[in-house]
Amino acid sequence: MSTHHSNGNSAAGSAVPVSGPTATPWLKILKTSSLGAAAATLLVVVLAFIVAGGVGALSAVLGSALVVFFFAISLLIGHVVGRRNPSGAIGAFIATYVLKVVGFGAALFIIGTPDWLETTWFFIAAVVSVVVWQVAEVFAFSRVRYQIYDDPEDGDSSTAGKESR
Repeated sequence: MSTHHSNGNSAAGSAVPVSGPTATPWLKILKTSSLGAAAATLLVVVLAFIVAGGVGALSAVLGSALVVFFFAISLLIGHVVGRRNPSGAIGAFIATYVLKVVGFGAALFIIGTPDWLETTWFFIAAVVSVVVWQVAEVFAFSRVRYQIYDDPEDGDSSTAGKESR
């Protein structure tokens, strides 16, 4: 049993449990980024509805949805690749980045701009989503823990209690 001080630290001599790597880091980053983008989109949609009505709000939703969809693809691919080969996730991100740029451009040019689309609100929502997504992604990524050293095998006490000098 350990004694905890008001600052949250344990009393001297008590063991601190070892924490491992973050489980499914890409999904946690996806969740954080999606929630941030959704909250920002809600604000833009309300503002668009007040200023431009339902069409403005729908345009804002579409702009944000397109951004979130293409950003989510990267994190989902990072999750799938990262489970098998964590160091390969970066290569997968680079490959999906190229595909996203081409896909985003194709979506805009092939689908075209519908006559009803309020391009200003589409653009505002897309930019806000990009900025908020990136900020949330960097924040979430900074909280990810990676295990860079192998833990000793269970029962291997050869390094237990030794301090590095």
